[in-house]
Amino acid sequence: MKYNKITKASFIDRQNRFIAHVEIEGRENTVHVKNTGRCRELLIPGAEVWLAGSDNPVRKTAYDLIAVRKTNGLLVNIDSQAPNAVAREWLETQGFDVIRPEFRYGQSRLDFMMERGSERFLMEVKGCTLERDGIGYFPDAPTQRGTKHLHELAEAAGFRPVLLFVIQMDGVTEVRGNRETDPAFCDALEAAEKAGVKVIFLPCHVEPDSLSFCGQRKRTLTEQNAYDFG
Repeated sequence: MKYNKITKASFIDRQNRFIAHVEIEGRENTVHVKNTGRCRELLIPGAEVWLAGSDNPVRKTAYDLIAVRKTNGLLVNIDSQAPNAVAREWLETQGFDVIRPEFRYGQSRLDFMMERGSERFLMEVKGCTLERDGIGYFPDAPTQRGTKHLHELAEAAGFRPVLLFVIQMDGVTEVRGNRETDPAFCDALEAAEKAGVKVIFLPCHVEPDSLSFCGQRKRTLTEQNAYDFG
């Protein structure tokens, strides 16, 4: 996926989950943060950030904050809408007959329902922006919604359930549950795998103006499952 009107800036502070202040060519600007997670290790004063300009003339902010350069030099895409866009691009290379987004199942809308021949798949997509020592972790803030989705995938009848982690940074190929932040999600993840949910990692390449998938890697526990997308 590509962005238009990219601008480099310096991060100042975060007013709340949705609003931050940045410096662009010596002037302070208010921008929209496209990620409601904590991002504490990313959004620190002085950090190099990248903004996407908006064409909407009635918006209160002219820019979306979409990427951050970590202190270790790693460029991280933090756009919470990007994982689903990249997941859709990847799914279109996997030979499905039907790809339907926002599929209602149970009490939720799961990200994708796919069909291939007589098989039907349910997929939930999670974006990973938290990295420690070359390993990705999810979530970076407690997520009751994410835990609920895992339970629904584990109990899905008539579908092959899939959890896809879109890794929004280069050089990371594995995502682990962030137990210190959300033990309930980690317990649900382990239970879902044992129930047959396939967990797939989708490593990506990040540029200031793009996020693109560059491969896939299955979680070890799920390699015994009979189906594959490769």
